[in-house]
Amino acid sequence: MPAETPAAASLTPCVGVCRLGADGLCVGCRRTPDEIARWRELGDAERLRLMRDVLPLRQERR
Repeated sequence: MPAETPAAASLTPCVGVCRLGADGLCVGCRRTPDEIARWRELGDAERLRLMRDVLPLRQERR
């Protein structure tokens, strides 16, 4: 299997704080468990959409 390219590796909101909070979201990246599990299956466009449009809103609601 080819090594992951830097561009592909950067398409993640993970900050290395991998723990679910009381709200059911990761306390580090604010993804749901389902989003985390499916992340590798998502295309770049969907990853970018989540990172640009969805996760920042969840971060604001903390």
